[in-house]
Parts: sequence; structure tokens; C-alpha cells
Amino acid sequence: MSRSISPFTRAQLLPQEETLEIFKKKGNLFIGIPKETYFQEKRVCLTPDAVSAIVSNGHRVMIESGAGDGANFKDKAYSEAGAEITRDTAKVYSCPIILKVEPPSLDEIKLINPQTLLISALQLKTQNKKYFETLATKRITALAFEFIKDEDGTYPAVRSLSEIAGTASILIAAELLSNINGGNGLMFGNISGVPPTEVVIIGAGTVGEFAARSAIGLGANVKIFDNSITKLRSVQSNLGRTLYTSTLQPKNLVKALKRCDIAIGAVRGTNRAPIVVTEAMVDCMKTGAVIIDVSIDMGGCFETSEVTTHDKPTFEHNGIVHYCVPNIPARYSRSASVTISNMFTPYLLKIADDGGIENALRFDRGLKNGLYFYHGILTNKSVANWFDLKYSDVNLLIF
Repeated sequence: MSRSISPFTRAQLLPQEETLEIFKKKGNLFIGIPKETYFQEKRVCLTPDAVSAIVSNGHRVMIESGAGDGANFKDKAYSEAGAEITRDTAKVYSCPIILKVEPPSLDEIKLINPQTLLISALQLKTQNKKYFETLATKRITALAFEFIKDEDGTYPAVRSLSEIAGTASILIAAELLSNINGGNGLMFGNISGVPPTEVVIIGAGTVGEFAARSAIGLGANVKIFDNSITKLRSVQSNLGRTLYTSTLQPKNLVKALKRCDIAIGAVRGTNRAPIVVTEAMVDCMKTGAVIIDVSIDMGGCFETSEVTTHDKPTFEHNGIVHYCVPNIPARYSRSASVTISNMFTPYLLKIADDGGIENALRFDRGLKNGLYFYHGILTNKSVANWFDLKYSDVNLLIF
């Protein structure tokens, strides 16, 4: 009896797991950029060049008239880049995607259509429960750009703005030391025969690193303090030179503060920045010395710090000048806008290429990290804990 010969091999007859291919269909975006209404906020999310790149990819951008004025980007530049300009605020908020620097106010949320995608900062410390409840009623999907992660696990928006704040802190200090601003009349820069300006930087993160980079570039003598040996090592490696570095030992810190002309506070905390420099330590400093407390948005790391504004940025305590403006990058609105725009543009084009926000979140874990609302459902655990709200794991909502 002859055996029938099978056209398949034994391996081919074994059951295989089913694989489903997800076809990504490119989507068209319609982005609305309203004018920022928050106090002293001059930044804008997209530059005209970024708008041109987005429009040339087949998408639409609608900008409220005057949205770029604070950063010196005129309506004409946006119009020539292909954006639609309107004076009607409600019309901008009716777009399916809203792009903002600051989180929208409750009145602005009322203008947003249900099921809209909102991309902005969240600024958790300044929010209230009502904000999240209002987003939920509109079934909004919301991304906080300060929570979005890069491929290497860093937060690109936070890092970029920290780079600006670090560099700016030295530029501001240089201004405050000049006679024109009532300072000691000291000049940054190692002029031959003149002792260099002494700078103490507390905190060896991105702000501290870029403050040190700028101070060294101007010829100052820099001392960096941080309790993380890894961060101190990293700063020296990134700057490519050996610096005076120390852990936060009071004896060493007081000695450095007594001699310094400028002290930069760049320490972060989980909830509030720790107070590293006490009032007694500040009182030991030289008359006319300058303190720039970059940590003031988290409470400040100098005990004598009090929040100031861009209009009246400084105050004196026992002859020591304090600069404690929370939003330093807004002082350089054009540079900060270019930075934010550089981060947003690739993400927006990626959302379109992936066929919409749902697919983009499915394929990009870093983008998913920025999600805190998904169709009106809170998905961020820290927000839920902070405001005592219910939340759902995003991975259970997006398959």
C-alpha cells in the first residue's frame, strides 16, 4: 500500500501563531495655535519655519493673530509659511489639535470641542482639581510636553529650557554686576592682572552645567556643589576640564559663598526644592553679591528667596541682590520658541505618519509617557495621587 506524499513539510503543518499587520495610514493634521494669555508668557509653539515644514507635508495650521508677536514672529511670516491667520479665538480653539505653551485656562477649555487633542505644558504645581474635571467632561486627549521622553530616556523639553535657563542665569548676573544696574561694577572676564569673578553653582544638573559652561567661557572661576558624585563627574566630563567640585558640605559651601560674586541656585526636588543655603549663610556673602535662584519655580533653594517678576526682577536682602523670576526662558522668548518648535515639529509629523495619535502612542513609548488624559480618562498616576482622582493605566486603554 503506497503512502500519499504531502505537498507540505512537517514544519509547515505545525500550528503557527497568527500575526496581524497594522497598516499605518497617514493622517492629515489641522493644528490650532491660540495666542498665549498667561502672565508674561511671550513664547509660541511653532516658528514660521516649522509651520512651513508642516504645511508642506499636507497639513493645515491656524494661528490666532498676534500669537507670535511676543517672540518677534509676525503674522506676515506665518501667512507666507502657509498658515491661516484669524482674529477669532473661538475658531482657533475649534481645531482638532490645539498646541499651546501654557496649559489652557478654564475659560479656554470651554472653547475646545469634545475629543480634541491638546498638547501643552501641564505645570502640575500650578493646577487645581477643576482643570482635570473640565478636561474629562470634554473627553479630551491631552499630552504634557514636559513629560515626553526621548529615545535615551531624557525629557527633551525640560532639558532644552534648562539649557536656556542655565546660560541665561550667567548673562543676567553679568548685567546685575554692572554699574548701570547698581551693581559692584565687576566685569565677567579674566582681564590680565584682574582676579576673575568668583561663581558658585549649587546643583550639577543641566542648568548647572550650562551656567558653568557660560561662566567659564566668560573667564570666571567656577565652583560646583552637588550631593551626586555621578552628576559632578558628568559635568566635568561634558565640559572637558577639571573644575572645583564638592558635595554639599556646609563648611565648604560657606567658605565658597563668602568669597563669591555670584551664586546660582539650580537644585531640583521631587515636590519642593530643598533649602540648601540658609539665611545665615546668605548674610555671610559680600555686599553687592548676586544670587540667581533658578529653582524658585519649585520654591527656591535659598532661604531668603521670594518670587519676583520680569517687570521687577530683583530685590535686596542685607545688601545681597536676589533675582528670583520663575520663568527665565520667557525672557528670551524667541530662542525658547525655536527650542519648543524644534521639539514639537518632528512629533507632529510622526503623529501624522503613524495615522493619528492612537497609533503614535502605540508605537512611541516616549510620547505615551507624556499622555495624562485619553478621551477624558486620566492616565497619569502622579496627577491622580496629587489631586485624589481616579486613573486608568494607559496600557489598558491603548492596545
